[in-house]
Amino acid sequence: MSDDQRDQNLPRPPAEPAAVPAAPAGPEPEPIRFFGTTWVNHDGGYALRRAGVAIGSLVTAVAAALLLRLSYEGLEIGNVGPFLSISVVVLFAVCSSIAFAKTWESFSRRPAPSSDEAALKGLKAIGFIGSLIAYFLRCLVEAPGEKLRRAEHERAVADYARRRSARTGNPAARRPKRKK
Repeated sequence: MSDDQRDQNLPRPPAEPAAVPAAPAGPEPEPIRFFGTTWVNHDGGYALRRAGVAIGSLVTAVAAALLLRLSYEGLEIGNVGPFLSISVVVLFAVCSSIAFAKTWESFSRRPAPSSDEAALKGLKAIGFIGSLIAYFLRCLVEAPGEKLRRAEHERAVADYARRRSARTGNPAARRPKRKK
């Protein structure tokens, strides 16, 4: 029997249990797409991420506009007529403006559960350039949705602190109230 085979037959010490992470000491912040939870303390490359998202959304919007321009030129080459050409331009302009407005609004408030946001998904997909421009403009100021999530997180932390401070000792050890 070789040394390797003998080593395999020897009993091994039990593996140490994996460290269990401690329970969070309060409400956890909600992550933001592309930013995670770096928006809370503006750490972990927050400024670089903001710049990257701003530049990425602007470059993507310009590329999409060039693609739409090529599509429009294809319509002109196809000789589809002025009505269809103008209709396509107006369609993309209206959809982009609605997508911009809805995206910008989503940074400051959450949609109502019964709202028609699901019905607007197709319209926002057509007007994706408006959403990209809204993302670019918001990234110049803060992470998109940071103000909303910061207000919600601060409210949750304050509520948590208020609930924790109201507890005073073991409720089972309290004396019963005297009857009058």
